[in-house]
This record gives sequence, structure tokens and C-alpha cells, in this order.
Amino acid sequence: MKKYTILLFFVLVSISLSAQNKDTKNADKLFDSYEYVQAVKEYLSLVEKGKADTYVYKQLGDSYYNMYNTIESEKWYAQAVKSKQDGETYYRYAQMLKSNGKYAESNAQMKVFSAMLPNDERAKGFNENPDYLSKLVQKEKLFGLKKINVNSEKSDFGAILYDNVLYFASARNENGKIYGWNNEPFLDLYQSDYREEDGTYSESTPISELNTVFHEGPLTMTKDGNTIYFSSESFNSKLFEKDKAKKLKYGQVSLYKAVKENGKWTAITPLPFNSKNYSTGNPSIDKDGKFLYFASNMPGSIGGTDLWKVAVNSDGTFGTPENLGSKINTSGDENFPYVTDDAVLYFSSNGLTGFGGLDVFSIDLNKNDLPNNIGNPVNAEKDDFAFTFNKEKNIGYLSSNRSGVDHIYSAVPVCKGQIQTIVKNAKNGNILADSRVIILDVKNNILDTKMSNEKGEVSYEVDCQKPYVLEVHKDGFVTKLFPVSKIEKGVVSIDAAIDPIEVIVTEKEIILNPIYFEYNKSDITKQGAVELDKLVYVMSQNDKLVIYVKSHTDSRGSDEYNLNLSDRRTKSTIQYIISKGINTDKISGKGFGESEPKVACGDICTDDEHALNRRSEFMIIK
Repeated sequence: MKKYTILLFFVLVSISLSAQNKDTKNADKLFDSYEYVQAVKEYLSLVEKGKADTYVYKQLGDSYYNMYNTIESEKWYAQAVKSKQDGETYYRYAQMLKSNGKYAESNAQMKVFSAMLPNDERAKGFNENPDYLSKLVQKEKLFGLKKINVNSEKSDFGAILYDNVLYFASARNENGKIYGWNNEPFLDLYQSDYREEDGTYSESTPISELNTVFHEGPLTMTKDGNTIYFSSESFNSKLFEKDKAKKLKYGQVSLYKAVKENGKWTAITPLPFNSKNYSTGNPSIDKDGKFLYFASNMPGSIGGTDLWKVAVNSDGTFGTPENLGSKINTSGDENFPYVTDDAVLYFSSNGLTGFGGLDVFSIDLNKNDLPNNIGNPVNAEKDDFAFTFNKEKNIGYLSSNRSGVDHIYSAVPVCKGQIQTIVKNAKNGNILADSRVIILDVKNNILDTKMSNEKGEVSYEVDCQKPYVLEVHKDGFVTKLFPVSKIEKGVVSIDAAIDPIEVIVTEKEIILNPIYFEYNKSDITKQGAVELDKLVYVMSQNDKLVIYVKSHTDSRGSDEYNLNLSDRRTKSTIQYIISKGINTDKISGKGFGESEPKVACGDICTDDEHALNRRSEFMIIK
């Protein structure tokens, strides 16, 4: 169930508590009963009446902290620390500053905290890594996020996808019991169909057989789809502590199991290691159904809440829960475990170094690694949690309150591929070092430029599922474009063979291979562009060179028509040359129709002879 329930892991029913003093009596009763919304109103009333002191400021800071209103919490902590406070208050103040993007101010408060409690693991971690933010910002982007259409105006979180059905927890039930912690309805479990064809989701429906008047939280499901484990409140199992003096009932969050029969979840039973003395929640079953991971504050925990695992035996019984150890668990809170099919554990922590609030971390359970902060944009200054991933659909889900309310975001892996090319001489296959290779996107925007090494090699890291173009330049060679279609993850090899510029320059003309045109057309052909690029190169190397273009047609068609056609071909040729950067005063021309055939074959020309007569010539004027 959400941060306000799961992280603190208890629920309170009935309220009665002696006051801190007579002025704060009502506010303190509400605060100690976790009715933070109403408690804030009472404390603010004291502020308005001029009866507030450092204690009231701290209580306001703590109330807003628990409601995760970072702006207001920071404001009141700032008032509270004008007088000396306990170390935890400075730590909380630092976290609120960090969550509001005030990293320098946060670090200043962390220094105060560290000086007061130097042996605290959080203080040690801060002192050992003062440049943590720049390192986090520089991390490679692993996922792209998108807010999905299942979200409501209330809290929605803990999404997980099984067989194109999305399961999640939500406080959207307007007719449900109101939870005083944040003034939202109690949480229920919902489901929605995932439409893979367009990435949208159907209207959400409650899972009625699982929901009660209390909180229900995230679930996990076995591979066969027949067993789920989910979080609910211990009041459902009559597990709670009574405080007769204060007339209170202290409940916990507990884990439950359900099995599917005839399309419905039945046989709902509590797990045997639940207790009225501690909480267990936010489960994740591994792919083989042999280990259940969960969060708990049970005895043996290192911090507030730790990650644990328990063996699920073939006969349906459970082993003894095991703490995942100090490599993962800290003196802070670790929560929302999720284990992928390839044994990567994702979880959230506010005890490990992060951007602020809860951050998502990953660790390969098969390796002796340390947890890895998975960086932006998954992690931001606010709470980021409940990360899950469906490998088959290649889509994950993140819960975050970065918009002010807990919402669900899809998390699609950023696919990285590599384009490798070797530049060669198309005529003899020789390697061409020091060639300039430009990579462009589909809009012809230049993304990067590199020079080929001594082996003619150039490589680019690129995003998958996007087309690219390589443009290869080399002095003495024709510039050539090499389209690269959308690539999958991995390496795509491109053989970039470019043509040497082979032209004959006489006193009267520049002789290229024939510039042919299609019958009855004036468009520059691909073959013609290769030859014209050679002319561009020669002209770029001699800025005094002035060229006169003569275009010709074959003998088919009338004289007048052919004259107009050849004139269009001349203009097309000149425009191509100018488009490559040659000044307009360096090239001119005229169409001559069929008046100067290359092959004087009259009306009996073959197709090849007609093609030879459809040509352009490049005369040197100067």
C-alpha cells in the first residue's frame, strides 16, 4: 500500500492520546493517530493565533513530511531548526530540500546531521560521496517514461503486467472509507486490459473479491496465473495490538495468498509469518515460484523497512524469512521489491544515495555487485517506486509522485544500437583512412561527424528503431550517401564504398561519364548525380573554372518539344550543381534539342543509340 502505509507499516484505528500541552492537545491527538490532514489544520490554527513555538513548527514539518508535501514540510522545518533539534529532524529537512531540487541547501543540513550522528550509515554514505549528484546526472538514460491513461485524480501506483492485464492499487473509490493520513479513500486493487497494438489501456475495474473496507496494495502473480500474493491490513485477520489506556488498536500490513477458481480469486489466506508486531507487504514472486520477496520491519531488520525473501515450498508451506543483507538494506527504508525473470532485483530506497525521496535501484542477484541507481528519468527529486518490468512485452512500470500525486508511468527501455562502417575505394577495394563520415537523422540534421581510422573504420552509437543516413566525404572521391534503415539492438555493418573521381579535363571540356536522362524526363538520375558530384568536386578545387552546359535529346518527338525538353534538362543540371555550393556565375548553359546528336542515326536509332543522344556536355569557358 503506498508510502504512507507501507513504509511506516502500521494502521491505527480509534484515537485517544494525552496532549503535549493544553494548546496542542487536539492537534497532538490527531498527529499521534496519523490523522495528518486534520492535525495540520489544528497546528496552523495555533500559528494564526500566535501560540506556535518550535515544537509546533516541527510538528507541522513532520506532518507535511508524512503527507509528502515537500514544499510545506521544508517551510516549517526551516522554522523549527532555528532552535536546536534532534539529528533526525535535520535529516528530514535535508531530504525535503533535496526533493525540492535545493541540493546545496540539502547538503548543508546533511553536514549538520552528519556532525551530530557521525556513525549513522546515512551520514557515512554522505561523507564518502559528496559529489554524488554530478555522477547521478551523468548516468546513461535507460528508460523512456510516459504517463499512462489508467491514472485517476487520486493515488494510483504499484502497476504490474501479466498476460496483457495490468494490476495496480488505487484510491479512486469515491464511495470508500476515507483515510485520515492523506484524506483519500482507502486503497483497492484494480485491473485494466493492455492494448498492445496502440499502447493504451481499457477502463479500470476493481477486483471485488480481493478488496475490503481496509487497504489493499500491490500484488504479484505466479507464472501459471493461478496464484497471487498481495498486501492487505492485518485487521482482516484480527491481528492488532490494543492500547487500553489510549483506547487504540494498532494494526499492521500483512501478506495474503489467493488462488484462481473459475476466473475468480478465492481461498484468501494470510501467510504464516504475518504478525501483530510487525508488517509484511509489497510482494514479488520469482519466475519459478520458489522464492517470495517482500518488505518488512520484522525483527532482524537493519533500517525502518528492509527487503526479505522466503522459500515457497512445493507443498505450499513456507520457509523462514531471510533478510537480504546490508549490501541492499540500509538504516533508511528499502521497499517495493520486484524480481525479473533473469534475477535482477529492482527496489526503492531512501537510504542509498539518490536524487531525493525514494529512488529506484537494481542489483543482479547472481553477481556480487552493489545496488545501482538507475538514473534519470526514472529517478527524480520526488518519490519514485514500485518499478516492475515485463520482459516479454518489453515494457516496465514506475510509480512516482513527481506531479504531486502518485501516478503510474510506462517505462520503455532506451534501445541502443551501433552502426559500424568501413570506408573503401569502390574501384579497387582499398581502405580509405581519414575519410569524413557524417551521420544524419531523417530530417537531415547532422548528429555527429567522425574521421575514419587507419583501417577505414567509423562507428556510431545510435537509438534503435530510427533510420539514419551516413554521408561519406573524401578528397578525390565522390561524396556518397548510405541510408541505414531502422535497426534493432546490436550492430549494423555498412560497407561504405565510394567512387574515385575519374574525369578528363581538356582545354575545351570536362569529360565525365555520360549524364543520362530517362526518356521524356528532365530529372537527375541517381547515376547522373554521381557524375555531377565529380564535376562539383573539380569546380570546388578551381574557383576560376567557368562551365557551360549543353543538354541534348534523342530524335523522338518534334523539334520544338525536344528543344524545350533539353532546356529543362540544362536547367535541372545547373540547379543540381548550384545546390552543391557552386556559385551561380560559374555555370550556365542551353538546351540544343536533337540538333547535335552523338550518333547520327536519324529515324532508325536503336534504344541504346537514343540513350547516347540523351546527354549533357560540360564545356570550359574559362
